[in-house]
Amino acid sequence: QGLVGRCQLGGLIISFFGWVSSCVTTSIPFWKNLNLELNELETWNTGLWHACVIQDENIMECKSYGSLLTLPLEFRISRIVMVLSNGLGFLALCISILGLNCLKIREQNLGLKKRLGIAGGILFCISGMATLAPVSWVAYNVVREFWDKTVPEIVPRWEFGEALFLGWFAGFFLILGGFLLICSACFLQTQTKSKQFAVHRKPEMRKDPRLQSHHQYLPPKNADLVI
Repeated sequence: QGLVGRCQLGGLIISFFGWVSSCVTTSIPFWKNLNLELNELETWNTGLWHACVIQDENIMECKSYGSLLTLPLEFRISRIVMVLSNGLGFLALCISILGLNCLKIREQNLGLKKRLGIAGGILFCISGMATLAPVSWVAYNVVREFWDKTVPEIVPRWEFGEALFLGWFAGFFLILGGFLLICSACFLQTQTKSKQFAVHRKPEMRKDPRLQSHHQYLPPKNADLVI
């Protein structure tokens, strides 16, 4: 059980790191950045919730978007998907903690722990895929617009922001941690069943054939003598 417990704990730590990274990805305004050639001392950054300008003295000014309808389609959908991903990650974290083998409860129910571990792992995997989807979509649009030949070369192009790379790592860690939790939960139940059905039989006492023959051929009791 020690190896299974370490695998569970490792999967939970990896998933927790991925979930925190996904939450940070959702909140920071560094999904796309833009460097203006006319003014190289300013850098524009956009995120899901607000846009920021970083000036030469590392002074950042941020402003929230005025209306949801003014956002690009990928940002509007990414908001919803990322919030759902973070919510699923939090739910998976709570479920996985209850399914840990090292967490001892009054009545140890290994079947319930297996179901909790598998459910938490599946939710972590779904959360990871929900993180990868909007990040990859925004990255695809950045690449497509960057190489768009219909846009004049003098027009500045958006580039990848730090949040995209953080989101890719977050999704990968969420899926990896969820996979470890699922595997460890299944292995725990299999190992437990094998122990439960291992019945120890008492060795049968074999009778000594010499003793058996001795009991079979006992001399008859003294009979009445007839004269």
